[in-house]
Amino acid sequence: MAHGVSSADQAILDSGGLFSYIYVGAKHMLTGYDHLLFLAGVIFYLKGFRDIVKFITVFTIGHSITLIGATYLGIRADEHLIDAVIALSVVYKGFENLGGFEKYLSVKSPNLLLMVFLFGLIHGFGLSTRLQSFDVGTDEFLAKIVCFNVGVELGQVLALVPIVFLITLWQGKKSYNAFYKAANTYLIIAGIALFCYQIYGFINNAH
Repeated sequence: MAHGVSSADQAILDSGGLFSYIYVGAKHMLTGYDHLLFLAGVIFYLKGFRDIVKFITVFTIGHSITLIGATYLGIRADEHLIDAVIALSVVYKGFENLGGFEKYLSVKSPNLLLMVFLFGLIHGFGLSTRLQSFDVGTDEFLAKIVCFNVGVELGQVLALVPIVFLITLWQGKKSYNAFYKAANTYLIIAGIALFCYQIYGFINNAH
């Protein structure tokens, strides 16, 4: 149900020109809780504004590549399977933040910048499946895709501002460690629940 396609959105795209694609792209990111949960998990791990900008830029590059590329080339996959992988990225981030690789697997966690880029590619593919579910038409096709992507970036910034504010505000408080552990534990639980939900949807669609 995250960033789902609706007839109301299709009506907006049909009547609003290129700016409507920016609006719908922003709306889809703001309601795309699977993407936002992953980004929240990334921000938990970072220290300082420069780090946040660097990692979010890498994530943005990743999902822009697949959103624009896969949509333009008409590359599609089952949306439930893509969203199931996105749900696993949420589980991964919560697990990593809690030191799961070192604690339970006795290995160093993979390079975070590389993983954020790879997950960005997957998240972008998920957004592409949504855009391809709309009737985009053939006129100004590439421009419409780019505008949708611009909207996604704007929505991402709007969503991240309160998340970054909340986390950085809490970092100075004594209760932060408890908040950190609880929030990342809930990330894992939410990711597993979303994964099961999407696999259930995939199995139902297959029948």
